[in-house]
Amino acid sequence: MKFKGFTMVCAILILLMISACSPTSQKVSSSEAQATGAPHSSAAEADKVKVVHTEMGDITIPESPQRVIALSVVYPEFLYALGIVPVAVQNYHSEFPAYLQDPFSNTLKMGIARTPDFEAILDAGPDLIIAPVWWSKKDYDQLSQIAPTVLLPEHNDWRDELRGIAAILGKEEQAEQVIQTLEQHEKQGAETLHNLIGDETVLYIRVMEKEIILHGENIDRGRFVHKQLGLQPLPNFPESETAMSVSLEVLPEYDADHLIVQLDDETNKEIKSKFDEMLTTSLWKNLKAVKNDHVYMVGGKEWFNLGMSPLADSYVIDDIVAAFKEKNK
Repeated sequence: MKFKGFTMVCAILILLMISACSPTSQKVSSSEAQATGAPHSSAAEADKVKVVHTEMGDITIPESPQRVIALSVVYPEFLYALGIVPVAVQNYHSEFPAYLQDPFSNTLKMGIARTPDFEAILDAGPDLIIAPVWWSKKDYDQLSQIAPTVLLPEHNDWRDELRGIAAILGKEEQAEQVIQTLEQHEKQGAETLHNLIGDETVLYIRVMEKEIILHGENIDRGRFVHKQLGLQPLPNFPESETAMSVSLEVLPEYDADHLIVQLDDETNKEIKSKFDEMLTTSLWKNLKAVKNDHVYMVGGKEWFNLGMSPLADSYVIDDIVAAFKEKNK
């Protein structure tokens, strides 16, 4: 009888241990836990709510949202920078940039139509939707019927946008760490590039389907290249211009020592054909950078959010430093 009693006690203890360790005793986060490796939220934590102040008034949202959707092409990057993998996003390119392909492997792509795919958003089952007010205010009523929707104001600096999202999610300290880490990365990149080419001039151009765009230092993309990374702009680029649309015939007027060339979409046949045709012309072949093999081809997807996202900026630093090292040994 004593042996049977002892056996029964052991069995009860084993069952209790199994119950405590069972994965069914906790709810698994499909977003934040994947990105951060943090402990899964309990059911009680998932049920907690808080009130946040937004462009549309006070909104009640989950304290620890598990299924977040970010609208606009840059908001998903802010979420991931804060350790959250969104369940669905709007996307410009058919594939995610290299730095998001693995973490976003299970994230639904909804395209970038000005009117969001409400059916896809509903099917994704979000418990929170975040979007910029300038992009989604017209859709607010429909979005808020699907899930609590937070619209945030537009800012000129992505750092303020990141801080705004962080404040909603209670991740203010993490946002500041993201900003500080990038600033250090920028300084290291700028120092390396200066050691490689000094004050030689650099021009950053984007080949679009219908035009060639030259980016100056007064716009997000050009500002990052010339201000954050310290690459010397052309002295004759108009100081008042943010960017200029030019024809191939005008390009020789902006004859830089180095050319950073981005095809807006590498999969677009018209853009690829246009650029291939450019390469055969004497106008292109006689450019200083072309003759000296100082042309650096960069990814359309990876550079798309340059100057507007810490993830894109960090990727670009490594990308351009590696490219310049290769051709300026």
